[in-house]
Amino acid sequence: MSDSLVIIPTYNEIENIEAIVKAVFELRRDFHVLIVDDNSPDGTADAVRKLQSEFSSRLFLEVRHEKSGLGTAYIHGFKWAIEKKYDYIFEMDADFSHNPQDLLRLHLACKNGADVSVGSRYKKGVNVVDWPLYRVLLSYGASVYVKMITGMRVHDPTAGFVCYKRHVLTTINLDSIRFVGYAFQIEMKFRAYLQNYKIEEVSIIFRDRVKGKSKMSGSIIKEAIWGVFVMKLRSMFQKNRF
Repeated sequence: MSDSLVIIPTYNEIENIEAIVKAVFELRRDFHVLIVDDNSPDGTADAVRKLQSEFSSRLFLEVRHEKSGLGTAYIHGFKWAIEKKYDYIFEMDADFSHNPQDLLRLHLACKNGADVSVGSRYKKGVNVVDWPLYRVLLSYGASVYVKMITGMRVHDPTAGFVCYKRHVLTTINLDSIRFVGYAFQIEMKFRAYLQNYKIEEVSIIFRDRVKGKSKMSGSIIKEAIWGVFVMKLRSMFQKNRF
């Protein structure tokens, strides 16, 4: 049994799903993959089921009834991984914006002492390819803003390419996580930071998706900007419950 699980949330990723799953399984380390699909109308879940005939012992699928947000998809996956007792639990996108090869580096960082390892776009400058300038400025600006408000010394707090050791996720109250969009990534890192877990950044190159459509929206950005401020206040005045 593998000790490492890669959680990939999907919604309408039929163009990417087979390639990303096979790319993970081609790595020299034995990773298992859990797809958490939000009932994609394009048949993503059916494509995963077909792949399971080839990778029955390594590929798993959880289908939710509706599109309920990135954060709740990952929490669903975290609980599944904890129940199955995986030691290293990864977040990764389905669209190849995260290079599957970098899973090995994230794993190594945690194996060598980190509690959380983050695939960072901004640890060494700005390592983003094929994004328009406004998206780079928005993302980088959000990272600076989060560091200012929270005090975390994480260069890329909105990153969605992460490895958690199981004990981190078991000590975070997953049912109390409030954010469902990309701010979920900030909240998870902030919770780990407040518990003094060691967070290590691994520099990666992030590439914009080639196939499929981005899930970014104005409501997600609003949640991140206002939500981070509220999150910080809650951590100050509700220390025993945060």
